[in-house]
Amino acid sequence: MMSEVVWIDNHCHLPDDPDQALEQVEHAARAGVLLLVDVGTDIDHSRAAITRAERFQSVVATAGVHPHDAKDGIDGLAELLEHPRVVAVGECGLDYHYDNSPRDVQRRVFAQQIELAHEHQLPLVIHSRSAWEDTFEMLDVHGIPANTVFHCFTGGPAEAEWALERGVTLSFSGIVTFPSATDLAEAAKMCPLGSMMVETDSPYLAPVPHRGRKNRPELVVAVGQKIAALKQVDVERVARATSLNAIDFYGLREPFARASSAT
Repeated sequence: MMSEVVWIDNHCHLPDDPDQALEQVEHAARAGVLLLVDVGTDIDHSRAAITRAERFQSVVATAGVHPHDAKDGIDGLAELLEHPRVVAVGECGLDYHYDNSPRDVQRRVFAQQIELAHEHQLPLVIHSRSAWEDTFEMLDVHGIPANTVFHCFTGGPAEAEWALERGVTLSFSGIVTFPSATDLAEAAKMCPLGSMMVETDSPYLAPVPHRGRKNRPELVVAVGQKIAALKQVDVERVARATSLNAIDFYGLREPFARASSAT
């Protein structure tokens, strides 16, 4: 039986295995998660996300190159952005925690993808870890696309204020449920419902009380429940606000209508 409360997981990475992907999509639908944004992290992974979006009515894809893979360049990305099931550029950005690609290469590839978002008039999905200052500087220099989101936002009130002042959306993941994430909790409290979305980033970052297991899109409900508790509002209000935000942000009215009619 499907939940009466409707959610959108605006950032997940579905399994490559077709049977596992189907299982996660079906379980999500039963939990009331009617639409999933399957996010690309390199050229091949973006192609795979597009294939899944073609298969499932309730899945759309993004195409982008993660900072970990920036060293491999973005050849072929512009073509993927033309696909009708692709709704955003990314995830892209800067990750100075792992430095899997040289920082100068990360910055160049991030800049290229900001420009592609402008050129294709698509939303931009940003990954930023241990690189807030450079991320902010690059967005100020290259211009912030009209719809831009910090996925898996991990900043505190200061970073949230910078983003919100510039019209950037914050997407909260299972990290907001971790007891140690006190600064992030404060950021969630101050962020207006109209400027936030929720995500799993599955298979990573399973929320409390599911830590230690692989994350999956159905658990975005736990993220929304934590946001509701922090903001002291009804869960239904968070579900409605974040879902409408995702629909408007990614232009999902038609995909959402198809997914809703299929359940």
